[in-house]
Amino acid sequence: MICPKCESEYIEGITVCPICNIELVPIDEFRKNLTDVSDWITVYTTSDFIEAKMLKDNLESAGIETVVIDKRDSNFPAMGDLSVIKVDVKKNDVDDAIEIINDILDNKGKD
Repeated sequence: MICPKCESEYIEGITVCPICNIELVPIDEFRKNLTDVSDWITVYTTSDFIEAKMLKDNLESAGIETVVIDKRDSNFPAMGDLSVIKVDVKKNDVDDAIEIINDILDNKGKD
């Protein structure tokens, strides 16, 4: 058995995590629910963290789980902004996410 929150493993007979106070699950069930990097698709890239965060907030308000991956490296001396910030969603949400992003970008500056 394993705690789905803190991922502590316990011997047979223990049913509740003493640390998190939540019900343990079988390890096999826990493993099949793990997210793999191949489950995610990049739907947008930018060099503007605020734009990426805004898109993430909009996608999540539509019920689309979103991850912002920030690959900025301040240790790399270069002229200009060479950073890449990616907005990723799960494979099954790609079409909806792209539609929402396109709607946001199409309406950008129309106010």
